[in-house]
Amino acid sequence: MGTAQPGRDDLAAWRDEMRSNFYNGSSNFRHVLERRAGRERVLALEPRLISFGSQVAGEIESAVAEVERYRDLPAIRPYDGIGQDISAIDFHPAHRRAGVAVWASGLLAVQANGEGAFEQAALFYLLSHVGEGGHACPVVCTAGLARALAHRGSQELRARYLPGLLSSDFDTALRGSQFLTEVQGGSDVGANVTQAVPVADPAGAWRLTGEKWFCSVADADLFAVTARPAGAPPGTRALGCFLVPRTIESGRVNGFRLRRLKDKLGTRALASAEIEFDQALAWPIGPVEEGFHVAVEELLNTSRWLNAVGATGIMRRAYLEAAGYARHRRAFGARLGAFPIVAEQLAVMKVEECAALASTFALTELVDRLDRGTADEIEQGAHRILVNANKFVTSITATAVVHQAIEILGGNGTIEDFSPLPRLYRDAIVFESWEGTHNVLCAQIARDASRRGILDDLFAWARRELARAGEGAGREALIVDTSLDSLATELPDALARGAEGAAAFRRHLIRLVRAVQAACLLAEATDAASLHTGAYRLGAPSDGDKRAIASIFVRRHLVTGYEPGQDQDWRALIAAALGDDLGTASP
Repeated sequence: MGTAQPGRDDLAAWRDEMRSNFYNGSSNFRHVLERRAGRERVLALEPRLISFGSQVAGEIESAVAEVERYRDLPAIRPYDGIGQDISAIDFHPAHRRAGVAVWASGLLAVQANGEGAFEQAALFYLLSHVGEGGHACPVVCTAGLARALAHRGSQELRARYLPGLLSSDFDTALRGSQFLTEVQGGSDVGANVTQAVPVADPAGAWRLTGEKWFCSVADADLFAVTARPAGAPPGTRALGCFLVPRTIESGRVNGFRLRRLKDKLGTRALASAEIEFDQALAWPIGPVEEGFHVAVEELLNTSRWLNAVGATGIMRRAYLEAAGYARHRRAFGARLGAFPIVAEQLAVMKVEECAALASTFALTELVDRLDRGTADEIEQGAHRILVNANKFVTSITATAVVHQAIEILGGNGTIEDFSPLPRLYRDAIVFESWEGTHNVLCAQIARDASRRGILDDLFAWARRELARAGEGAGREALIVDTSLDSLATELPDALARGAEGAAAFRRHLIRLVRAVQAACLLAEATDAASLHTGAYRLGAPSDGDKRAIASIFVRRHLVTGYEPGQDQDWRALIAAALGDDLGTASP
């Protein structure tokens, strides 16, 4: 019927080739995970990863796409049938379908023994292939609250709430959230005015009154809320961190009201709201005077670590979509992947995802060692800097990678039901501000570096990573080493200039994270090469050559004035990094 449309056959072939499992076929992910967590731990976890990789690509992706397709986003239901205030939020039925699968994976239950960092990060990386999807943020906030209670909460709070926070049953589990931001301060939580007043009954409880401006997971069962104890001085150090149950006394709303939901650019299936508290019953998480430390070290650090994991998963999905499209789509008489300019774009996207995976799972190893109590002083200091700096750089990179994927798909890349890329792009932009804007993160890192003198720890840790690359890393290792030497002078110099040096500090910090990523990539390539003879390929031809991936990354980010057009090895490196991702890329 009508004129034949051969291009539609190519698109159908692209769709038919879509992955049915986001874990299978990514041996680079398995290699990085095994390198950091150990072979035995990965073997024990792998059946769960295989199962969840299939669920994410199938049931969860389908449910998330359905919510987006119908634009049936969360809505406030303020009252029940007889007019009682319930401050509830309604979701599309597909939201529950996705949630059941996410919670059943054990993504939260794995942290029950306090040693599930790798397991949680690996499952979350797979989940993030669908973007936020309405469940990634609730998972992260619940994980952070569970950590805060496990590490800082009273025995009574732990007994009452931890089992529900770590449950694998979506319908009965407790979901957590964290409400820190207020309208007058935004990321400046030191400007918070929500007040906390102790009460005699029940014993140990407080009452919170005030307004929170950006409250994601507004449907949560348990809120972690910062508030200023009555009579406390201004500033962040005087804040307390409190646990506020959603309901009390047979389901009665606990002294709060949802003002309105935020109409956000991305993470649209996630309920974010403005919330007013009026004498809400609350309990401190840890000593009241340590509330700011609880909020940062338990809640924010957990979110920033897992935010980077999520950004990396978004990059991987964007690359899979774009590379698959370039394999099948024809233009100007050839497959897209046959054009050198497209191949270079794809290689750069792939390199950036591999670098983000390398640094983020190196960070996960630090989290794991901290949880187990085996981290030395250098690792503790490195974590303090890297958890913030890695989030900053990976979130920026994720947005850029998805943008590149959209460009490769052209106009089709902007169509909501053609691919997940518009959804991923919106979510990636929100990820950038999730748990602190870039300038706020840089300012925190600068304060930590000035007060704690821990920049040296990160440099020492990065050199440990580089040393694991060994002599086989060659010229690239020398470039990384030289970069670390110059940054060891440039960063303190920028710090010494105070506010005048803040912009320079931010630029140098990006280069420092790039040097860390390069060291991790080179170490991964060397470890892999030691297991194989000849040119190492990551177990599956489509994963490409890790040495080439590391070389491209080092040249692009750490060689001043580098111009690919003047590098006689550039085209060969691009081809080696892509491996068989584009098939033959023939016309």
